[in-house]
Amino acid sequence: MNREKRGNDRSVRRRTAAIASSLLAMAVLLSACGGQASPSGGKPEEGGDGKEEIVEFKYPDNPGFDLVYLADELGYFEGTGTRPKYVGKIAAPQIIPLVGTGDIDFGSRMVPLVISAIASGADIKVVSAGGKTLEDAPHMKYFARNDGSVKTAKDLEGKTIGFNSFGACAEFVSKKWFREQGVDVSKIKFLVVPDDKQEQTLEQGGIDLAIIHAPYSGKAEHNDKLVKLWSDYDLDGGLGGMAPYSVNGKFAREHPQAVKDFVSAIAKTANWVNANPEEAREIIAKRLGMDVKYVDRFAYVDNLVVTEPPIQYYIDILENEGKIEKGQVTVDQVYTNEYNEFASGGSGA
Repeated sequence: MNREKRGNDRSVRRRTAAIASSLLAMAVLLSACGGQASPSGGKPEEGGDGKEEIVEFKYPDNPGFDLVYLADELGYFEGTGTRPKYVGKIAAPQIIPLVGTGDIDFGSRMVPLVISAIASGADIKVVSAGGKTLEDAPHMKYFARNDGSVKTAKDLEGKTIGFNSFGACAEFVSKKWFREQGVDVSKIKFLVVPDDKQEQTLEQGGIDLAIIHAPYSGKAEHNDKLVKLWSDYDLDGGLGGMAPYSVNGKFAREHPQAVKDFVSAIAKTANWVNANPEEAREIIAKRLGMDVKYVDRFAYVDNLVVTEPPIQYYIDILENEGKIEKGQVTVDQVYTNEYNEFASGGSGA
């Protein structure tokens, strides 16, 4: 009887251990399956330790006045499941191509570059507006040496102009206006020079006209060896000055909540800059190691809601320049407001 009882006890213990082992394995499996970020990029879920999963977006760490850096500094990404992951300095002409390939997730460059990328099949879209050109806060300024060699647009024939890249505002806004002034644009040489190098290049005679974007245009304006001739506000009333933010299409499809977080953060930052321009200049001056008096003021489209006229403006220019075929790209292919919480309605994605 004792041997039989001991055998029954051992059998019960083995069955109990097997059940416990199965329950433990099931618990481990459920733990492994739960707590992951949503593959559709929805609201972040809690991880195994109870913390939210963070979506990091790849972004250039370039010198300049940029809403992403300000939003990060001001804490507008706090409370969201989205954070910037800076990937180092990226040359301006490479930003939109790299957004198109997904090597970076967001980028801020001018509308014609985005239109051209879309025309070539890139998976990219504008998701928020950017700068707003005002008379006292232009997008770019035009400088010559203070020697009288260039006073009018016509004087530029046979001269060399420096600008930060082909295919963007400095090229197309300028060429359009030069032609309107009777200039033979084919007689002008265009040379790519980074914004932060143009002042020195112009002063030393490497170029005859410098088209410089803020914040570096402010320092050039304080240089008594140079003279400011025009701003883009003088050329088109600011219609071509919106520098929007674009997103890689695959990233947007996989992480729609992150795109919403991104747009909300920079829109709130843009409104803060408009309300606090001097404080914003001080932050950027510290970031760039510049005297704040040299940092030009920035202004932004209210709530960063995209409107169609600045986009149609560049579609027309690119068609007239023969860069895209007529009707090849339409406005609704270029942008959407669907991620902007401040927009009353969105454009189709």
